[in-house]
Amino acid sequence: MTTATPPSSHTPSPQKVCHSQTQTDVLKPLLGGGSGGGGGAGLSPAALRRRRRVLSKDGRSNVRIEHVSGRGALYLRDLWTTFLDMQWRYKLFLFSATFAGTWFLFGVLWYLVALVHGDLLEFNPPSNHTPCVMEVQTLTGAFLFSLESQTTIGYGYRCITEECPAAIILLIVQLVITMVMEIFITGTFLAKVARPKKRGETVKFSQHAVVANHEGRPCLMIRVANMRKSLLLGCQVTGKLLQTSLTKEGETVRLDQRNVSFQVDTSSDSPFLILPLTFYHVIDDSSPLRAWAAKGGGWTDPELADFELLVILSATVEPTSATCQVRTSYLPDEILWGYEFPPVVSLSPSGKYVADFAFFDKVAKTKAPPAFKPDSPSSVPPTSHQSPQQGGGGGGGGGGGGSGGTGPEEGGDLEKMRLEESYREERARERGGRLRDSSPLSVRISNV
Repeated sequence: MTTATPPSSHTPSPQKVCHSQTQTDVLKPLLGGGSGGGGGAGLSPAALRRRRRVLSKDGRSNVRIEHVSGRGALYLRDLWTTFLDMQWRYKLFLFSATFAGTWFLFGVLWYLVALVHGDLLEFNPPSNHTPCVMEVQTLTGAFLFSLESQTTIGYGYRCITEECPAAIILLIVQLVITMVMEIFITGTFLAKVARPKKRGETVKFSQHAVVANHEGRPCLMIRVANMRKSLLLGCQVTGKLLQTSLTKEGETVRLDQRNVSFQVDTSSDSPFLILPLTFYHVIDDSSPLRAWAAKGGGWTDPELADFELLVILSATVEPTSATCQVRTSYLPDEILWGYEFPPVVSLSPSGKYVADFAFFDKVAKTKAPPAFKPDSPSSVPPTSHQSPQQGGGGGGGGGGGGSGGTGPEEGGDLEKMRLEESYREERARERGGRLRDSSPLSVRISNV
């Protein structure tokens, strides 16, 4: 993993690269690994990391969407999701405003019906005059009749007559429109209340991740607990590592996503989350954390600390059979190297298992720090094997006859050794290409 630097690193002005309509400062660390220029001047590295977090600890996205043409129209086309995603205070305000607005709107229409038919007091109708709606002679009376009709109260004083067919049609239109509106709003209320989002708040992740030896291998560990007695079915814990990476073409990819697999003990099958469990990610040569682990978890290194680990738990809620997803994230300074989780489950005197959450977020120093040893490529055969041939070729007449028969065979072996050595060097360069600084040809931001 490398930081994105312009081709000439000594130039003081940062290089600007346009992505559609968004400008990105190439010198600025993406996730807050350092105190780069721009808006981060004067802020501590910890403040930069908190501000540039892609996902907050409680699972909310910190990505701001900009320059989307027609976004309002897109939201209006999907009113159901828009209402579900709306915050409660706005939803309650919109709920009240919608009903009050329809009451007043149809009240004005009823007032216009009475005005056209001459039912108002200012017209001084005769005693034998039959109005369209009884007792609707003012705007207030029309509003009250609209409210009573829409809510089906029916106090008995105001009622429609057979005098005006237009009034009958208006009553039918009002009842149909407001009934559909009430069904929609009531459905969004019930759907929002029944969403498994609140159920996800009772699933707890540990505040820190730790790295320690487990079964003789260095492992990154997180702790997950279900704080309800109702079970979560089909639990799956996955991880995504967001970091800056460099492709073979010299292209720097920010927020590149790498899969981080988690397992319980030796299996990644659905765990039984009835007690707090520790999930493990084995750090080996196939792990995206191998470069960070090779430095002993050195998160202060600006080249290695520019990443964020997202952890996602997906499960099915047992009472409602709804799919629930809980998310959190860990920055490099929230991953403790050489620590482990103490036990939280104990046996009470009455014989019951007790999960003490007072120890859930606590960590303890390990006796032996974890050691990550990457598999080094096979050593190249020593050059001493080549000395007999070299000696035979320059030795003159006495040794020429003895070495003539074996010369071609040794030459073939040397050529094979050179090919193997070049192949190993190429593999080493590909493996270490993400750790060496290079001049990126272009910068793009991957989908998040």
